[in-house]
Amino acid sequence: MPSVQIHDETITGSQTEGFDLEFFSSRITARELIARRVEEEVRHYNLKQGEVFAGLVQPDDTEKLLNGYKMKSPRRIDAAAQVEKALQAFERNGFFLLVGDKQVENLDEEIELGLKTMVSFVKLVPLVGG
Repeated sequence: MPSVQIHDETITGSQTEGFDLEFFSSRITARELIARRVEEEVRHYNLKQGEVFAGLVQPDDTEKLLNGYKMKSPRRIDAAAQVEKALQAFERNGFFLLVGDKQVENLDEEIELGLKTMVSFVKLVPLVGG
C-alpha cells in the first residue's frame, strides 16, 4: 500500500518527528494529501482533546505556541474547517510542499506515491518588524 512519511520543516531546515499516512491509490493530488494530513491531525486531537493542538494550521480561538496551538478550553475541532484553512494557506504561500526533493506547485498537481514517499511541509515564518 502506498504511504507517505510526513515531516514539518522550517525554512532553516529544522524538522519535526514524522508520521506515516497510507493511501489506497498510488496517484493523489496535493489537495488530497493536505486534506488527509489535516483530517488525521484533527481526528487524533478530537480523540483526546488536550490543551495543545499540534497541527498544520491554527484553529480559531487558540494561542500560538512553539510546538502547536493552545486551546482556551478543550473542545472538538471541525476537520472540514481546518482543511479549508490549510488549502487556503497553501494557496497564499503560508507553507509549501516538497515531495522527495520536488516542490509541488498547485493543489491539483498529481503526486506519485511509492512505498514510503517522503513529504515535507515547509512552514514559512513571517518576519517580525519592518
